[in-house]
Amino acid sequence: MMQKLQRFGGAMFTPVLLFAFAGIILSLSIMFQNEMLVGGIAAEGTIWKNFWAVVESGGWTVFNQIELLFVIGLPMGLAQKANARAALESFVVYTTFNNFLSKILQLMGPTFNVDFTQEVGGNSGLKMIAGTKTLDTNLIGAILIAAIVVWIHNRYFEKKLPDWIGIFQGSSLVVIIGFFLMLPIAFLTAWIWPIIQSGIGSAQGFMASSGTFGVWLYVFLERILIPTGLHHFIYQPFIFGPAVVEGGLTAAWLETLNTFAQSTQPLKELFPAGGFALHNVSKLFAPLGIAAAFYTTASPEKRKKTLALLIPTALTAILSGITEPFEFTFLFIAPQLFLVHSLLAASLGATVYAFGVVGDIGGGLITNLSQFVIPMSINHMGSVLTLFAV
Repeated sequence: MMQKLQRFGGAMFTPVLLFAFAGIILSLSIMFQNEMLVGGIAAEGTIWKNFWAVVESGGWTVFNQIELLFVIGLPMGLAQKANARAALESFVVYTTFNNFLSKILQLMGPTFNVDFTQEVGGNSGLKMIAGTKTLDTNLIGAILIAAIVVWIHNRYFEKKLPDWIGIFQGSSLVVIIGFFLMLPIAFLTAWIWPIIQSGIGSAQGFMASSGTFGVWLYVFLERILIPTGLHHFIYQPFIFGPAVVEGGLTAAWLETLNTFAQSTQPLKELFPAGGFALHNVSKLFAPLGIAAAFYTTASPEKRKKTLALLIPTALTAILSGITEPFEFTFLFIAPQLFLVHSLLAASLGATVYAFGVVGDIGGGLITNLSQFVIPMSINHMGSVLTLFAV
């Protein structure tokens, strides 16, 4: 079971990796449009401004299509055969599900206590996905549908049909089964999901309204659940979903980066929900300590080999924020240390938040320089220094 959960977590990580590059592109393009940083060259209407505005628009691609990324990405990591076919099947079945759900709510919205006449976004619980107005099942819906398609694919993709209907085997058979299965699932979703939305909102609301303790609990759960892969359900609704900010904390931070950089108002007042973007702040500092622990506890005769492994791993972790190689290594060697690691990470995030530091911090040194340190050093140098001091 643990192996399956870890494989699931690895598959979840595949689309997440795309956000690192997109985040860097967005932060750089937004930073280069800031007149306070680059001067009059970034004035409205200049070639420089227009160029980086175009680059920025491309950077938003993955953030605007999050559900589709996971619907396509998960089968690529979980399908036991013909992964590319599984990704295509997942996309078709997921969009079919949303079309079913859209029509059900359009015809019977009041039956399910859903006002389908509302505009998407906000508190409506509705969203445009692949051009279809539907119920906002967010990443959870995308992940569940993708998982169902993977199960169908692994079970029926290679099933042989009689020659006279042989055209319907393979991907066609998977999509056909998925088509008919999505109909009752769409009805169940229309009935159950509004209730789940309320429950998720209450749990997230508890953390969001609990101040420093809420941030501590959020970071602790995100860290301690990493071995199971379930940590994605903790942080993704906050970071990429509407748990505390419409569109997710990452998108909200990038959209208002220039505004925050130019304001002299405390960051915690400008972006109070930003404490829930601190779950990765330990990634800036923990890799050095973990690497040092590995090196000092290694046998003297094996330290050179250990160092050869640690240097690229540590650099990757520090520069890009990818710390899983470290974390999974000491998870299996000394599980109790992973609990300590989770407690320390939660305490660090909560302490930083208590001292007034908020923002999308922790995706690696490169991301942090462009998304926090450089832009915030203009009017929020105190927050930058506090982050490193704590």
